[in-house]
Amino acid sequence: MTVTSALAPLYFVNARLIDPALDQELSGGLLVVDGVIEDFGPHLTASSAPRGAKVIHCNGAALSPGLIDMLAFVGEPGAEHRETIATASLAAAAGGVTTLIASPATMPAIDDPAVVDFVLRRARDTGRVRLHPMAALTKGREGKEIAELGLLQQAGAVAFFDGPHPVKNALVMRRAMSYARDFNALIVHFPQDNDLAGVGVMNEGEFALRLGLAGVPREAEAIMVDRDMRLVALTNARYHAAIVTTTMALEAIKTAKAQGAKVTCGTTINHLTLNENDIGDYRTFLKLNPPLRHEDERLALIEGINSGAIDVIVSDHCGQDVEDKRVPFAEAEAGAVGLETMLAAALRLVHAEQVALPKLLRAMTSRPAEILGLPQGR
Repeated sequence: MTVTSALAPLYFVNARLIDPALDQELSGGLLVVDGVIEDFGPHLTASSAPRGAKVIHCNGAALSPGLIDMLAFVGEPGAEHRETIATASLAAAAGGVTTLIASPATMPAIDDPAVVDFVLRRARDTGRVRLHPMAALTKGREGKEIAELGLLQQAGAVAFFDGPHPVKNALVMRRAMSYARDFNALIVHFPQDNDLAGVGVMNEGEFALRLGLAGVPREAEAIMVDRDMRLVALTNARYHAAIVTTTMALEAIKTAKAQGAKVTCGTTINHLTLNENDIGDYRTFLKLNPPLRHEDERLALIEGINSGAIDVIVSDHCGQDVEDKRVPFAEAEAGAVGLETMLAAALRLVHAEQVALPKLLRAMTSRPAEILGLPQGR
């Protein structure tokens, strides 16, 4: 077989081919021409390599679509001292993430088509992987006035999200959902009632009492999810809960899905592999928002991945300055890096036989691609 291409085709042989979209695994080879998968399966062997192709012997290693991280903070514009598109995309490439969905929690917020264009141009010029920006749902991410969703979508925004600033006003959220529905746009929301969360810095419970730290109750997440599910039923909008960490919230989402609502949800690799006990002696690098939960909640999230109740696994990559972490726990900024380690951490669940590899990869490849309407992940 001869393949004509500007670049030498890549021909992988003797690989474990993981197809997350079909939830299956088979042995064989894979042919890539001009960056696009042209063929794969058991019939592709070393002896049938196309003329001029670069043959890569996988020796039984797993081969899957590149990961899609649906939530990562990349810093630009305004927080380049913490992260840039160049550094974030290098970390992503090292961790097997080939598509980044950038949070609009920047300075200024990505609430104007010109800022969307700036991020896309920076990604084109300095990025090492694909990058698609989400745009702000409200102007300045202040939760008061809806952003120009139609223009932002035309400029290249793949979804609308106010970052870790939940929209408190139910009427604003209803109007945003109705507006987004007309463009078939996806609303991504951080479900937390900040009034109820108050000054909490970790999961509310016995361990927080032992450490003498203010806790965030599970109800802070559940109440916001309950509200949003009712608004989705009212507006018929497409809605994605960015991070779900409690069984209470997950049950509400499962009920909405069963009723036919256009609802999906994600959780972070941190909440799947760690629990509140890992904070130990005030480890500030594990201060997260939402906080790490009880072990029972972690196990329920794993079951959510297995059942399909949880659609997506994200890194929630959010690097902080050393100065913002080397302070008392209550004063530290929330956030942790995760682009480079998301896959490695997730494989702990596979090695522990808690999640099958195709199902795990589906939550980081084909499922986020389906939700966002992207051609990757397959």
